[in-house]
Amino acid sequence: MQDGTLSDAEIARFDALADAWWTPKGPMAPLHQMNPLRADWVEAQVRRHFTTIPAAEMLDIGCGAGLLSEALAKKGFSVLGLDAAPAAIRAAQKHSEGQNLPLRYRLGRLEDLLAEGHRFPVVTALEVIEHIPEPQVFMDLLSQAVAPGGMLFVSTLNRTLRSLLTAKIGAEYIARLLPTGTHSWQQFIAPKTLGGMAGQAGLRTIASAGMSFNPWRQRWVESRDLSINYIMAFSKG
Repeated sequence: MQDGTLSDAEIARFDALADAWWTPKGPMAPLHQMNPLRADWVEAQVRRHFTTIPAAEMLDIGCGAGLLSEALAKKGFSVLGLDAAPAAIRAAQKHSEGQNLPLRYRLGRLEDLLAEGHRFPVVTALEVIEHIPEPQVFMDLLSQAVAPGGMLFVSTLNRTLRSLLTAKIGAEYIARLLPTGTHSWQQFIAPKTLGGMAGQAGLRTIASAGMSFNPWRQRWVESRDLSINYIMAFSKG
């Protein structure tokens, strides 16, 4: 069963990984490796846009077990992590216990927050949109969640031959870096397409960057190569 913004199959897939989410060399190893770059890039763009970190709570949608949420909270952001996967949210809450971070988690859907009138100065949806049945509907909802003058961050995979060979076939079937079936190449989105979706939702593209794995440094680095993994920042108003 699925609607425009959620697929039960996708929720179940990631919920099943909840117990292993915080294992650095487990099935979420690529996210662990990429996470410092993602968090640093979001922080840099927010500081450039706002001059300082907003005091109001930011939203991390599709937070899973909280890798990005925790990293941003440790940088001084007040964070609300939202996900529709119950086991993932429980894992996120358990991992954050005792850390005294400006961080809380909620099980639910973005539509629920919007219906309650919540808006946020910063919204992140990283490695989420490629799992959404109707990405334009999702982008419209993300835009509604951003307060006037606020920012939205979206990262995903480009729909190229390189991404098919590397991020799908290579990562899932050859190197076994990700569980088989994690991604569907047909749901990957080109940066130009993502920017068009954002524009249709009333957002303006302000920055983009490639996220590339440097084998010599054994870490993910910001690059100009958007052909596989990339991240984009948008502003509202």
